[in-house]
Amino acid sequence: MPNNKKEEMFFTTIMCMLMVFGMSAYNLVLHQQFSFGALIKGFLPGFIVAFMLDVFLVGAVAKKIVHHLPINKSSKLQVILTITGCMVIGMVLCMSLFGVLMSNGFDVNFWSNYFRAIQLNIIVAFPLQLLVVGPIARLILNKLQQATTN
Repeated sequence: MPNNKKEEMFFTTIMCMLMVFGMSAYNLVLHQQFSFGALIKGFLPGFIVAFMLDVFLVGAVAKKIVHHLPINKSSKLQVILTITGCMVIGMVLCMSLFGVLMSNGFDVNFWSNYFRAIQLNIIVAFPLQLLVVGPIARLILNKLQQATTN
């Protein structure tokens, strides 16, 4: 886990980049519009929005929620999993909204499209975060921490 603000920003950047990349690829495949061009074109706006949401809204709310939950705060694993769960739910809610608005705007099917996007995104975001992105981001952070220690 990050030990200071610099490491926290680095970790957040890696986490956002990998999640936006993975979820963007998934959504493009889901809508049968996958191409590397479309992936690259949508990556930067998605990353900027995700990063801002993570830093200024979802991350702060998730950490406040975790501090009020009855979990064993001395258990690093419980804290990591609880923060991850809160973050995934918050980011899926926000980024699904972003995706639906970017795709269709606020049309007559907005609410049904939004709730469908949440359903389709949550089932991939949790395993992607827990099994792929989280471990990779923590590995990269650990390597950085070891390099700065030596």
